[in-house]
Amino acid sequence: MLRWIDVLLFARYGNPEPPQQIRYPEARWQHLLTAEQFAVLRGKATEPPYRNAYCRSYAPGRYHCAGCGTALFEAATKYHAISGWPSFTQPVAKNCIRYAFDDSHHMQRMEALCNVCGGHLGHVFPDGPAPAGLRYCINSASLELRAE
Repeated sequence: MLRWIDVLLFARYGNPEPPQQIRYPEARWQHLLTAEQFAVLRGKATEPPYRNAYCRSYAPGRYHCAGCGTALFEAATKYHAISGWPSFTQPVAKNCIRYAFDDSHHMQRMEALCNVCGGHLGHVFPDGPAPAGLRYCINSASLELRAE
């Protein structure tokens, strides 16, 4: 189980090695993704709160990166955080998410990226439920729910 200290250490000293890496030119990403997915995954945009595909969805399955298909979150770890975006307590594996300090928009946050393709997913915060206390606040446009 990952804790906030683990996230901080990964961001500061190096993230776990991904099982593989996918790197495409931006033109190829633009061809592969919808306009909204491209804006979020490659441009680090944020979709509007509460008006996104998975905010209020609690269907079973596994959430994958919409860019490369990497498994990111189990639906069982999703919870209602009242943030406006899908929120999760833990990733499926410690090496599927890459962490980076983000001080954009005059805030200090921890960015969550797909560790395989580098796509922007959202942010992780230390205000989630016990036992780990993590809240992965993720853009729906960066996710694809698959029944597994």
